[in-house]
Amino acid sequence: MRSNIISLACLWLLAAPMAAQQNDHVALKIDVVAWGNEIKGLSFKPGSGKAAITALSFRYSTPVTYSGPVVMEVYQSDNVTAAPVGPAVKYPAAGRLIPQNPFGTGEAADSSTNASPKQGLALELERRRKKEPTLVALAVLPGGDCRHATVLLAPAEAGTFTSYVIDDDPSKLPVGQLRIQNLSPFLVAMRCNGEPARQLKTRDAILVPAVRDHLIYELAYKLDDVWNVQENNVIPVRPNEQTQIIILKSDHSFFLASDGSRSGFLQFITLRRSPDTH
Repeated sequence: MRSNIISLACLWLLAAPMAAQQNDHVALKIDVVAWGNEIKGLSFKPGSGKAAITALSFRYSTPVTYSGPVVMEVYQSDNVTAAPVGPAVKYPAAGRLIPQNPFGTGEAADSSTNASPKQGLALELERRRKKEPTLVALAVLPGGDCRHATVLLAPAEAGTFTSYVIDDDPSKLPVGQLRIQNLSPFLVAMRCNGEPARQLKTRDAILVPAVRDHLIYELAYKLDDVWNVQENNVIPVRPNEQTQIIILKSDHSFFLASDGSRSGFLQFITLRRSPDTH
């Protein structure tokens, strides 16, 4: 009897955080981005074919207004033909991509604590799909006063997707600054506008102010304990836009030039949007 009571108590402790999140409600705009091939027929409610969302490959489309539980459910119409499987995209553990120290020194934070949300969300998704097979992803959205978020959907098993959530409220991503996020499986270093280099482990992020509406950077990555400089470049940072770049490692055709060449060992995308004014 004692062991049964302890087992029930442990199950309750595991379920309580998810239940509490499910009871919380949020209202914000969502940008859904595909980390791989384009994803069609998505919605935040089952059977909402007429309001289908298309997640474009590695770029923004039209933002969607969402109001509901903080654990957002993403569905895909069962009459959508599955996209062909493309080259692998390497991703870190899933979960929230909120930088632990976005305005700090940029010292690489310990990202080991980010591994547990993936397991919890994956198990919860499996449980819910038994009742609703068109449910393909769960995403834990930012709470509080967040007005805008990006949800990245990476291919997972059995036609489902792993979600990554970025808090893009203007207080977290102000105009005139650039947020750099490392979603590659490698340690990288960024030297920005002549300042000392700052290291980013997987899932780390830093916020860098622009200088005369530009950011001059040098990107290096560590491979087999050796630092390799990949490139030097300039990124425009417009004063009326939220701007962020995400570093990743991908063989996807999105990153191929017209002649079939690839620009470097690591790839990155630039996401821009006008900030919400209300």
